[in-house]
Amino acid sequence: MNKSLKNVLIAGTASGIISGLVKLGWENIMPPRTPERDEVNPPQTFLQQLGIPAKITQSTYKYSGHRMPWASFLIHFGFSVTFATTYALALEKKMNWLTKKQGIPFGIAMWIAFHLVIMPAMKTIPSAKRQPLEEHLSEVLGHIFWMYTNHEVAKEILDRLDK
Repeated sequence: MNKSLKNVLIAGTASGIISGLVKLGWENIMPPRTPERDEVNPPQTFLQQLGIPAKITQSTYKYSGHRMPWASFLIHFGFSVTFATTYALALEKKMNWLTKKQGIPFGIAMWIAFHLVIMPAMKTIPSAKRQPLEEHLSEVLGHIFWMYTNHEVAKEILDRLDK
């Protein structure tokens, strides 16, 4: 594996995990969905659409008295690491049109693509018109902070690894 690809994988994985934690934290401050819509959250719905049974998609582990949805976390962090690695590659290859303004336009584009187009088309979440304003606000701001975090962490790691 060449040094550049190894650096991108390291930066993308680290920034994806850290930014995934930022996005989860954001959703604790501004929950995007009502408790009723979160009973089966979008990652769980997506997995069930793929044919994975609810006994797996809705299984949890217990931590400090809370039931934590491990399957949802697997999808959440998988998505975050995948797109953080893609973004780290764009940084490494100096694709400035993708990485301008600390990744904020990229984060907004990700929100539009997934929350307004792809997931509604797949029937994983309601259409954009049927999503409440609170959901749009939480998701767009969450994607901005998520990608800004990806940018800052991946850029720092790439800079240090390139020395």
